[in-house]
Amino acid sequence: MFESVAALRAEHDDLQRQLSDPELHGDPARSKRVNRRYAELSRIVAAHAAWQQNVDDLEAARELAAEDPAFAEEIPALEASLDENAEKLRRLLIPRDPDDARDVIMEIKAGEGGAESMLFAADLLRMYLHYAESKGWKTELLERTESDLGGYKDVQIAVKGRSTDPAEGVWAHLKYEGGVHRVQRVPATESQGRIHTSAAGVLVFPEVDEPEEVEINQNDLKIDVFRSSGPGGQSVNTTDSAVRITHLPTGIVVSMQNEKSQLQNREAGMRVLRARILAKQQEEAEAEASAARKSQIRSVDRSERIRTYNFPENRIADHRTGFKAYNLDQVMDGALEPIIQSAITADEESRLAAVGAEG
Repeated sequence: MFESVAALRAEHDDLQRQLSDPELHGDPARSKRVNRRYAELSRIVAAHAAWQQNVDDLEAARELAAEDPAFAEEIPALEASLDENAEKLRRLLIPRDPDDARDVIMEIKAGEGGAESMLFAADLLRMYLHYAESKGWKTELLERTESDLGGYKDVQIAVKGRSTDPAEGVWAHLKYEGGVHRVQRVPATESQGRIHTSAAGVLVFPEVDEPEEVEINQNDLKIDVFRSSGPGGQSVNTTDSAVRITHLPTGIVVSMQNEKSQLQNREAGMRVLRARILAKQQEEAEAEASAARKSQIRSVDRSERIRTYNFPENRIADHRTGFKAYNLDQVMDGALEPIIQSAITADEESRLAAVGAEG
């Protein structure tokens, strides 16, 4: 059982030797890769050690029980602990998404519902910012297109983690947020008190660690500059600081106007462009896209919902995992962890079943 761990332990020892080499830290990209893999394998090594210790303790208890029946009382608890440790190790041995340790770029877009959808997009942004804060992650506003009532037609943020452990990675948690989020509530603009249904879309991309990771030929880029505009379309800048970058081979278009500097907008635009190209390359390379990526959408339609936020009932429901709770007020303040954990667990169960089928 768990024969594959021997090779992983050997890899873990080798990575430990690499981490003690000063030359490694002179190569930031390689250092990051080694640290991430070491953190991932450290969990497996620790879990395997706990399981092996459990095996040895149980074997000893059974031998002692043959001579002294008093030791037999320990056996049921040791057997239960062994099952628990074996299941933990089994889950850790499931091949991880290679992007789990990456930071992400998240885009929230208003959809059906007009002004109410734009206000809901702002609520989702606030929810994610609070969730990121609770995880100790850093956030950076990259781009926003505001509405007249204080909502967002479109807003993009970067979320940066603090751990090299893939299990604690930003992508490992936020990749499940991609899709249509439906809201049911009485809009602030509704005078009759009627409940409306509207939707906002969320797109999540793993961010590129190093610019060289995604090769972009400058001749493949069409770059336009224009003046920034605010709500209602009025100009908010007297210089051409806004940037629109079109990647001709893929047709991907990124616009940035959040910063007052054209250079800063261009740099932010290239970050988003690299993330989108990376996601596209990965989707094309994978024979079968993961369930997390399949759930992400490029258009915002109410029928393709992944989650419903029902304000009158204070209810949150995830339609993929069956998760339901009546603490929507807390969720909107960033208490997302139980919902995300339900998605992580469902994904693990699916991958466990796939590994079992292959075996």
